[in-house]
Amino acid sequence: MRNAESVASTETKREPRQGSVLDRINPVALAVAGSGCTSATGVFVKLSGANTGTAAFLRCGLALFLLVPMAAAELRRIGPRARRLLGLDAAAGLLLGVDYVFWAASIQHVGAGMATVLLNIQVVAFPLLAWVFLGDRAPLRLLLAVPVMLAGVALTAGVFNPAGSTGAVPDGDPWLGLAYGCAAGATYAGYLFLSRLAGGQGHTVTPVCVSTAAATLAAGVLGALWSGIDLASLDARAWMWLALLALTGQVLTWLLVGSALPRLPASTGAAILVLPPVLAVAMAAVFLGERVTPVQLAGCVLVVLAIWLSQRRSPRSGQST
Repeated sequence: MRNAESVASTETKREPRQGSVLDRINPVALAVAGSGCTSATGVFVKLSGANTGTAAFLRCGLALFLLVPMAAAELRRIGPRARRLLGLDAAAGLLLGVDYVFWAASIQHVGAGMATVLLNIQVVAFPLLAWVFLGDRAPLRLLLAVPVMLAGVALTAGVFNPAGSTGAVPDGDPWLGLAYGCAAGATYAGYLFLSRLAGGQGHTVTPVCVSTAAATLAAGVLGALWSGIDLASLDARAWMWLALLALTGQVLTWLLVGSALPRLPASTGAAILVLPPVLAVAMAAVFLGERVTPVQLAGCVLVVLAIWLSQRRSPRSGQST
């Protein structure tokens, strides 16, 4: 889940959280709601009609209007965050901004639902980074998940469709969609990796706010080079969808899932990670009329299977296999 995963992986149960009301709500309900928020982001990008750079830039920039005052309140309550950690937060955010541009670009070629499915390559890319750079052991479940995930994302992008179309986007380029989607997943995994290194250290909102500010910069620069940042042509409806994109994808997802996952058993949290790609495909079909081919649906099934394999626990020991 976008952005929320970094919070869930770096916080502990004893750290103070923004919004104590959420801590009294059933964590399963919060996590499912958060999955719905992150699943809807692709739909909002498509409905806004904004180009790649504009959608990525405003997703971050508009979220700052909520995150900055929240972070300021947290800093007054907890105190400053170490400069080294702020640097890691900013570096993670730069990767996040690049991720958003690639992901928005993939939507133009494979559709909102399929682009969200492709993004889930981060599920195996993130632990691989931890294996290479931190020496974390790569469990058997991860090694099994890698080929399944690679096959799944290739089928999902539509590169093996008989007619050569992506299904949801008849004039899209499935190879470009696949390349952009995998690049988005890889850079998002880098964001999660650096966020893990930074850790929460008692701060919940501040790391997300700093990362979002850096992501705004990265998305603005890369987006301007990619497609341009076109604010003048956006009408009121486009601004509404982009505001919803920022609220759900950059604020609510983090707030809901970040509060829920640390309070859930690992097996339950892992199962909920399967929801976003499934919900994204369903939402794209309902709200955008995107129709995918049987080959792409088979790819979605493989991606979900890879997520399950990567998160599976040993039934005998309760530990990762």
